[in-house]
Amino acid sequence: MRNKSLFIRRVWSSLLILSFMLVLAGCKEEAAALPEPHDPSRPVTITDFLPKTGGVGQRMVIYGDNFGNDTSIVDVTIGGKEAVVVGLNNNALYCIVPERAYEGNIEVRVGSDVNPKVANAAEIFAYQRKMVVTTLAGYEDERGNYETKDGPFWDCGGFRNPSWLEFDPTDPQMLYMAQDGGDVRLLNFRDSMVTTPITRGMGNWDRIRSLSFTKDGEHMIIANDQGGVNDISTSILSRANDFRDPQALTTYRQCNGAAIHPVNGEMYFNSFEKGQFFRFDLNKYFSEGLGLKDYVELFKIQDNDWEFNIRIHPSGNYAYIVVINKHYILRTDYNWERKEFMQPYVVCGEAFAAGWADGVGTGARLRDPYQGVFVKNPAYADKTDEYDFYFTEQHNHDIRILTPEGKVTTFAGRGSSSINPNPWGYIDGDLRMEARFDQPKGLAYDEASKTFYVGDAENRRIRKISFEE
Repeated sequence: MRNKSLFIRRVWSSLLILSFMLVLAGCKEEAAALPEPHDPSRPVTITDFLPKTGGVGQRMVIYGDNFGNDTSIVDVTIGGKEAVVVGLNNNALYCIVPERAYEGNIEVRVGSDVNPKVANAAEIFAYQRKMVVTTLAGYEDERGNYETKDGPFWDCGGFRNPSWLEFDPTDPQMLYMAQDGGDVRLLNFRDSMVTTPITRGMGNWDRIRSLSFTKDGEHMIIANDQGGVNDISTSILSRANDFRDPQALTTYRQCNGAAIHPVNGEMYFNSFEKGQFFRFDLNKYFSEGLGLKDYVELFKIQDNDWEFNIRIHPSGNYAYIVVINKHYILRTDYNWERKEFMQPYVVCGEAFAAGWADGVGTGARLRDPYQGVFVKNPAYADKTDEYDFYFTEQHNHDIRILTPEGKVTTFAGRGSSSINPNPWGYIDGDLRMEARFDQPKGLAYDEASKTFYVGDAENRRIRKISFEE
């Protein structure tokens, strides 16, 4: 994949070289109109470079003398890493900053391998680590074939529809993954192993749609999508029994997701049938006991067959209702006195209006949004709401950001169209210029390491978004 990423950078850089030359002509009048060849009898010098700081993929111009006009005899390293040279004249050369160029020292070599002329910049380039997409685990061959098996991250086969990711709230080294129509897998970061601690058969589940944990972290809640009014909609499993003792918690048809209020502890879940939004008092369940249908319907989000899941803000003040199959997101505010959520309203996207467009509120266009996570934004330290909402989109093949003000932007995915026009694919690298996903669904965030994990469904992999290591 690194070769593929390098190819993308070469193509992209070549398209920009003309603009570089125009900029150079305007900024450096001393550059020769017709590039002179390298003179082996004279030294090579570096007088300046711009910009002074940047990360992988940054375009750089190095100024100096006696670079010549033949890129085949010019080598540039930045921080000891080889940079791609995309053009030059005798007084300036154009290159792309390579990845992991942490040390920042710049060296230019011109001439034969036996006796090249070498120049070093007096200043150090301030390399900035960038967030990039990599692959954590999973595999699929060129024909789409994969094997499902337990094992280390680098040899665990492929993942069947990794649709929901949830960290264990008491142990951030444990990441649970629900496979829609499959089992629950566990990614253990301590030993880099993938196991299958929970199988569909254990709870008689048809489609496991979401995972969540009770306020104290001692119980896991599984949402199950099944067709009958008396089928299991949510199940509860206890940590005391290693989450291997599922019991039916509520029953109703076609549950797409369940969430726990982070402060008061009650559970909310839905039904695809008529877009119902239910409240179940988990506190009373634990203290007094409740029956399988002792829940209340708070509202309907629309009418029949609206698939959605629920994500509650860390403060508990509101929740987002991600309406998957109608391409928009609602917000429901929490009534602290009544301890329940109120009638929702649209914050971004528009029902039935599938598309891909960044924008504000109903001006944004989404296509099959799926799982989202709240991420604290340091820039909001003086604001009431300090969190952005990152969410996956299956058929836009990307990760989007929703701000508290309702602005939607694209964070990662879709790549450059220089290779092909498809927004989907399997490419690691720069968040926007290179990275491609294929119907991403699950999403989790590790705040300690500032790392995202993506369930890349059709690529059968778990992808990772983090700063370069």
